[in-house]
Amino acid sequence: MPPYIPGMTSRDFIKMHGLGNDFVVIDTAGSPCAIGHDAARALADRHTGIGCDQLILVEPPAQAGAAAFMRIFNADGSEVAACGNASRCVARLLFARDKSRETVIETGAGLLRAWRTEAATHPFSDSDPLDVAVDMGPALLDWSDIPLASACDTAHLPLVRGPLSDPVGVGMGNPHAVFFVADAAGIPLAELGPLLEHDPLFPERANIGVAEISGKDRLRLRVWERGAGLTLACGTGACAAAVAAHRRGLTGRTVEVTLDGGTLVIEWRADNHVVMTGPTAIAFRGCFDTALLDAAGAATAAA
Repeated sequence: MPPYIPGMTSRDFIKMHGLGNDFVVIDTAGSPCAIGHDAARALADRHTGIGCDQLILVEPPAQAGAAAFMRIFNADGSEVAACGNASRCVARLLFARDKSRETVIETGAGLLRAWRTEAATHPFSDSDPLDVAVDMGPALLDWSDIPLASACDTAHLPLVRGPLSDPVGVGMGNPHAVFFVADAAGIPLAELGPLLEHDPLFPERANIGVAEISGKDRLRLRVWERGAGLTLACGTGACAAAVAAHRRGLTGRTVEVTLDGGTLVIEWRADNHVVMTGPTAIAFRGCFDTALLDAAGAATAAA
């Protein structure tokens, strides 16, 4: 348990990550937690808050059959419907809570089924690595579903910025544009990512990936995440890249996607569902002073 600090009203959290894509996870079971955009941004701040790419609230589900609802805030406070690495991390918590090997997570992008991939049935501790697979649902390939601002061929988006051109558009509960390049490491993604994220083609902004094909079953990927910036890994970005590569005839349906933080295995099944498998980790557990949330609310009111 986190230490008691006199005079502080505290809230427990868990710091987790999937390949370095890190999350502050708050389980609201039995104790509701009202966090809005400004409070989420305050908690995500790496200098004055806890620090994370996304803040995750694990809430009671609204749909029958789901174990929990996962609410997702980007580091800039914007709320989004999907996050692949966070889905695996939340599934890990639900496995431990419910003593299960499979679970269903309700998200803004729909119901996601997740399962443990290892054969052992023994309990696991915070320090144990654990691979988790998640069915991320169908890849969205129509321009209106991604969504884009106007009708176009999503296999060849009319988008050019510097050395980047001719991306593939894919929706994975959030919009993605995947550019294929000869050298992913050589692309100035920190410079180009924000410009492409806010291009008028994307009414809801977009995640921007640059992918380098390493073989028929491997690719290298870097991702600029909308609302979070450059991250060590992006689960939905890896799914989108695998789908995009197969659409272009560059890879098969099962691909190892290597990101800065490690490797995910992505399978784009014949039924159009995309399954992502990769590691999860708990970095630490702690608590924060809820006065941080009050301060965020007061600052917003004053503005």
